[in-house]
Amino acid sequence: MSVLSVLVNVGPWLPVPPTGYGGIENVVAALIPQLRERGARVILAGTGSSSIPADEYVSVFPDGQFEHIQAPYNQAAGIAHAHMQAVLERLRRHGDVDLVHDHMEVVGASVLGAAGTAVPPVLHTLHWDLCKHPHFYNGFDGRGRLFVNGVSESQLRRAPARLRAHSVGHVHLSTPLAVDADRRRGPERREGFVVVGRITAAKGTHIAARACRRQGLPLLLAGPVNGLDSPEALDKVLSDPDDPRHGAPDVRYYAEHVAPHVDGDLVRWIGTVAGPRLRSLLENARAALFPVQWAEPGGTAVVEALACGAPVVALSRGCLPELVEHGRTGLLTETDDGFEALLRRVAEIDPAQCRAEAAARFTPRAMTERYLDLYEETLRRARRA
Repeated sequence: MSVLSVLVNVGPWLPVPPTGYGGIENVVAALIPQLRERGARVILAGTGSSSIPADEYVSVFPDGQFEHIQAPYNQAAGIAHAHMQAVLERLRRHGDVDLVHDHMEVVGASVLGAAGTAVPPVLHTLHWDLCKHPHFYNGFDGRGRLFVNGVSESQLRRAPARLRAHSVGHVHLSTPLAVDADRRRGPERREGFVVVGRITAAKGTHIAARACRRQGLPLLLAGPVNGLDSPEALDKVLSDPDDPRHGAPDVRYYAEHVAPHVDGDLVRWIGTVAGPRLRSLLENARAALFPVQWAEPGGTAVVEALACGAPVVALSRGCLPELVEHGRTGLLTETDDGFEALLRRVAEIDPAQCRAEAAARFTPRAMTERYLDLYEETLRRARRA
């Protein structure tokens, strides 16, 4: 049997693995070692600072360009397209790639789809809200060469019909923290609540901060604001009206809606947390809070919390009901007021049940086996077309 050769296109935004925040990059970091362990040859198209072992690398930018991702279109568009130009050149130059596994929002699918038979078959993973780009998705056409997968069933149910017709299924996200999670013991006494992830309106960070402040419950906010990883970095941007990030949507959101609840004592923002520090934060948390204001498509931070034994308290939107069993691994509600009421009930959830669920469902091995099935289905459909 010939060796499967896969080009994994993660884009120019963050390294793999990321040094801090990076949901998509964390997924790719979990996938690549498993693919190579099964004998696949993996080419990673990402930033030059990526450190994950791969068989080959394609990059235009030595470092991640995430700080520019919310810049005006006429300032940021060239970043994504410069990256895709390098991807196309690599595919054209050797002709040794069997399949492209693309993770790049819209630009990846549009460029690879337009290339047609000049590139191998493509599996395009949809990590984001599919209502964001109606002009693209409502008329989607993979031309028998490009197929998609969701990161949850609920995400695909909401997809435009034309896009959904190109789906080969969904794959729940994974975390290396889930490996042997059921064999680990947590601390005897857990501390305060945590919110892990990018601080943005869609994540509802202000709701968690407001609720904990009103109830006198300690809360740590751990995640970047528009790519800014520390309070010091954010303060510098906020104090400089000429900084291009000064008026960015996430910066304004933090300043106007989150900061009023951050008192530096009961509610604190500690910036981006990753690696062993993130694991320790989750393992010692009384619960992880997800008051999401959108239909969350994938929920990387949710499965990380479960793997560390942190019960999940969340609004029941998007993929949350697929990942969390109400009353067993977390508590779900439909309203903001209901969310606040659940904070006093987290002792009902056994952290050991959370870890057991993660070990059974959210390991990199489980995710990779599912992706290998979708690779085979993508190649089969492309051959048939």
